[in-house]
Amino acid sequence: MKIEFKRIDDAYLMEAVNENGNITLTDGSPDIGGSNQAMRPMQLMLVGLGGCSSIDVIHLLNKQRQDLQDIKLSVTAEREEGVVPSLFTNIHIHYQLYGPIDPKKAERAISLSVEKYCSVGKLLEKTANITWDYEIFPAPAEANK
Repeated sequence: MKIEFKRIDDAYLMEAVNENGNITLTDGSPDIGGSNQAMRPMQLMLVGLGGCSSIDVIHLLNKQRQDLQDIKLSVTAEREEGVVPSLFTNIHIHYQLYGPIDPKKAERAISLSVEKYCSVGKLLEKTANITWDYEIFPAPAEANK
């Protein structure tokens, strides 16, 4: 795995490109001279956690023959205050599952993801308490806007 970085402006805006040519941007916060044009690195850690866990949950529910029509996640986190580096101390993931999902199978899939399979979560749990909850909506997400 390799990521190449290229500076975009004269401040903190960077372009990151992986081996497949996929691009993401990073930036610093305005209080250090960043321009808020992209996510900050610690925000990308939460993106990684949500992406990793959602892949696990989709895969596990498919294996359990559940009709998952959509999934949404909300990841919130708290960081240490007044210290450098400022690590995550608490992270909460809220899953919204859409479709006729068996609650026991949903709970098992999420639990396996958070506690066993998600590599990003395994890294983050070294400094943060990771908690989760979920809701199941019988109709597709479009009906719940």
